[in-house]
Amino acid sequence: MFFFASFAALRETFMVPVNPVNPVKKGLDMFRIGFGYDVHRLVEGRPLILGGVEIPYAFGLEGHSDADVLTHAVIDAIIGALGAGDIGRHFPDTDPAYKGVSSLSMLGTVMDMVKGDGYRLNNLDTTITAQAPKLAPHLSNMRGRLSEILEASIGQINIKATTSEGLGFCGKREGMEAFAVVSLVKAKTQGVNK
Repeated sequence: MFFFASFAALRETFMVPVNPVNPVKKGLDMFRIGFGYDVHRLVEGRPLILGGVEIPYAFGLEGHSDADVLTHAVIDAIIGALGAGDIGRHFPDTDPAYKGVSSLSMLGTVMDMVKGDGYRLNNLDTTITAQAPKLAPHLSNMRGRLSEILEASIGQINIKATTSEGLGFCGKREGMEAFAVVSLVKAKTQGVNK
């Protein structure tokens, strides 16, 4: 009898009632997670921009904007965390306003959305897949550029670079891809959650 009474009390304490009209209860939306992915073809005659940093290389990434595959994956992850669609919905490649634009400026626009929804970056983890060039010497600069736009410390941002061991389009040096996972938390205003 005591066991059932205790179990019932625990259940009442930890179970959250489901609201069929609005399943997100106040206080339960403190933390959001998003995943992003992007891919671009390598071509001649374009600068290679990754994380807002120009990397010396004979090829660059093809795209409507500066084709910064890393920043695009980050943007997509943040938009996903906000539940606001994807990068193509907000920055369509058919819009001349984004022709050649810096992806960091698009990331700044997305951060305005984050702040407008009352969130801030908790942390970001990314991976770039590229057979060449060697990206390790440039990762700290990329983290620095992204941290400025994301209004976060460098310690909240992680960038990894890997090859695909010669396999697939990345391994054949036909393109690059990037993955990003982001977590957002509710921002505090004067010690009170928005």
